Amino acid sequence: MSRLGRVTDTGVGRALRARVRRWLRVLREDLWTVRTDPLPPSTWLRWLPHGLLFLAAFGVTLGAVGQLVDNGGVGPQIAFPLGLAQGCAMVLALWRPIPAWWLSTAAMVLCALEVRRQLLAGGTHDFTWPWTSAGIIGHMAVLLLLALRVRTRVSVEALALTVLLTYVVQGLLGAAGYAPTGVLAVTLFAVVVVVGTALRGRREARAELVEQTTLTAEERTRRTLLEERSRIARELHDVVAHHMSVISIQAQVAPLLVENPPDELKENLAGIRQNALEALTELRRVLGVLRSEHAGPGETPFGPGGDTAAHAPQPTLDRLDALVENTRAAGREVTTEINGERRPLPPGVELSAYRIVQEALSNVLRHAPGASAKVRLTYQPDGLEVEIVNSRPTGPAPPSTGAGHGLLGMRERVAMLGGTMTAHPWHWDGFKVTAFLPDTPPADAPGTDRITYHFPDPEAGTP
Repeated sequence: MSRLGRVTDTGVGRALRARVRRWLRVLREDLWTVRTDPLPPSTWLRWLPHGLLFLAAFGVTLGAVGQLVDNGGVGPQIAFPLGLAQGCAMVLALWRPIPAWWLSTAAMVLCALEVRRQLLAGGTHDFTWPWTSAGIIGHMAVLLLLALRVRTRVSVEALALTVLLTYVVQGLLGAAGYAPTGVLAVTLFAVVVVVGTALRGRREARAELVEQTTLTAEERTRRTLLEERSRIARELHDVVAHHMSVISIQAQVAPLLVENPPDELKENLAGIRQNALEALTELRRVLGVLRSEHAGPGETPFGPGGDTAAHAPQPTLDRLDALVENTRAAGREVTTEINGERRPLPPGVELSAYRIVQEALSNVLRHAPGASAKVRLTYQPDGLEVEIVNSRPTGPAPPSTGAGHGLLGMRERVAMLGGTMTAHPWHWDGFKVTAFLPDTPPADAPGTDRITYHFPDPEAGTP
């Protein structure tokens, strides 16, 4: 039985020693460091808190020296370094809070020991001990700055060691004929640590909320971007399908246009026609997937209005007059201007130009009440320039229920064709959208081999 007890005691002692070593290692990692942790400037007051703390540190230094010399019986040659250490600890806490806490604590212990010597020798009477008034104020400031910038565990450890040293100096060493300040100091230190920890937690919670809000906004923008690209892909389906159908028909008719065509030509043309038909089938299948996955509110898998809308031809600039008339019917003044020699453009350019004008006029209706608009198309040798300008609105814009990503869709269409676009406020609170769509996209235009995010200019907004 005695042997079992020794074994148990040995096991318990080993576990206790391991726990103590682990606690000491954590304590050393938390408090035995000189890492820099500067206090950032205030959001509204900027550097004013730093200046006030410098003034407070100067006051603590003068107060500590005067109190030690006049009431504590300490000589100036000792009182001045001790008071200076307490004031410097407050300033140091602005950049290195943990070393500042060590400096303030060491100054407190040395000050208490020197005053204790005077108290035991009868050189002073009823002096505040072991903490002086200036020492309490200085250490409160240091603990507050510490709690504002380190983890809660480190703040509690610093407070616990401060309480332990106060108990050792006042409770175990003791003195004679003094006014005790240990309980008051410990209470104030605990309150300061709690307040600093709460403020730090509030600041971190707000920072996390801002970060989460930013991530959510970016994710929403990316999702809207992908949805817009899917919509553009669905619209371009008719354009691509038309070309594939033409290829198939030409491959079927070509042998009939040649007298006695060779068998190799017939086989190649038949293969071209078969590949075109298979590509057209796959294209329709992909389109069905896109429509079923990205159908919007009130939209069937085949588009608004069902299957009829799904197979309706995509608009071109030939329908620009009808689009302008619809805007005029809504009570807005819209003028059009066409410069240069009008000519047929590639279907993708025609569709994109029509959609850009449509979105810009829709933005005028939503965001610029009473404003007039002007649509200008300029046919250049290498492409088409589209410009939509609206005048100053006559009243405040009503709340919009849209997604607020009209400019993003325009930029995606322009980037798809390798063009350029600008959107910015115009004279007298108006707005201007300008886009250039080249006839032939450059070789480095964004394609299916890479994805590039084009975020709208936050300074531009929507018209």
